[in-house]
Amino acid sequence: MKKILALILGICLIVPIVTMAGCMGNNSQTQSTNTQTNAQSTSTTKTIILRTTGATFPKYQIQKWITDYQKTHPNVKIEYEGGGSGHGQEVFLKGLTDIGRSDPPVGKSMWQKFLQTGDQPLQFPEIVGAVVVSYNVPEIGDTSLKLSKEALANIFMGNIKYWDDPEIKKYNPDIASKLPHKEIIVIHRSDASGTTAIFTTYLSLISKDWKEKVGAGKIVNWPADKMGRGVAGKGNPGVVATLKNTPYSIAYTELSYAVEEKLPTAELQNRNGKFVKVNDDTMKAAVAGVKANIPNPTEGYKEDLKQMLNAPGDNAYPIVAFTHLLVWENKNGKHYNSEKVKAIKDFITWVLTEGQKPEHLAPGYAGLPKSVADIGLNAVKSIKE
Repeated sequence: MKKILALILGICLIVPIVTMAGCMGNNSQTQSTNTQTNAQSTSTTKTIILRTTGATFPKYQIQKWITDYQKTHPNVKIEYEGGGSGHGQEVFLKGLTDIGRSDPPVGKSMWQKFLQTGDQPLQFPEIVGAVVVSYNVPEIGDTSLKLSKEALANIFMGNIKYWDDPEIKKYNPDIASKLPHKEIIVIHRSDASGTTAIFTTYLSLISKDWKEKVGAGKIVNWPADKMGRGVAGKGNPGVVATLKNTPYSIAYTELSYAVEEKLPTAELQNRNGKFVKVNDDTMKAAVAGVKANIPNPTEGYKEDLKQMLNAPGDNAYPIVAFTHLLVWENKNGKHYNSEKVKAIKDFITWVLTEGQKPEHLAPGYAGLPKSVADIGLNAVKSIKE
């Protein structure tokens, strides 16, 4: 009888253990299944890659937008390549980038090439920037130099050869004795550049001599080159690097590069005859001083680059301009699939709304007037999925 009771007791003790082990095994299996499911869910979250190419004028602003946007949109990866406005237009035409970027509005001949692809291009402003004149004169360091319209045009024409020229000394009495009798080296872009188009268009507005002998464009024949006093740099970064390594040189570049590299910038004489240093207030004064005339984005080539250059107003900085986005309307899904369309529309909408707020602006740029931003927002809605 004792043996029977012992056997029964043993069985009773084993059963709970087996049952518990079975429960533990099922729970472990469930956890494993859940882990696999979560891993599969994570791995199937698709990353959308957007490529944008072109102007280096808005480089620092684009980089900030990308960083800020991707913080809240981790499934969208945006790749930016510079190369200049001309490069941006060319790769956009060839379908090698999703979003093109060009400082000056696209010309009519290139616009016709876009249309020949069978799709409708859309162009509209994205931000306001400024072109500045910087210099490397060891004797004056980072002192702000005043340059009259005549001095500026004649320096780049090659008519003013030395830093101690009377036209320069006249408006800089405090440092006139420090200006050296050294030849001025003119640094310019080597590539097809929107910054060059903006700067040479401005020179054409203030100088009849420049307009007739050199003219405006993304590429021009620089008089200083023929005189042996011209040096070319690729992109705004190349110009800035050359300037920093070339004593007694002068160059034009986008404001944000001067800010980033802590370069001195000239106070330029504006339309009202006032000498103005570039900053947020003087850039906004230039924008406020004109009525922006932006055509329908389907006819972007009709926009006039000159509209904000040499703007009226005592406090208006004279070389301010829009920089532009290029996207396709995507007729019949020719350029983008539906996922990419959604990502493009969301990103550009963010750029034209949240991206225009002070916390998302990089140093050296000013936000668009709301009326101008709305033109781009309406255009984005027409991109077809």
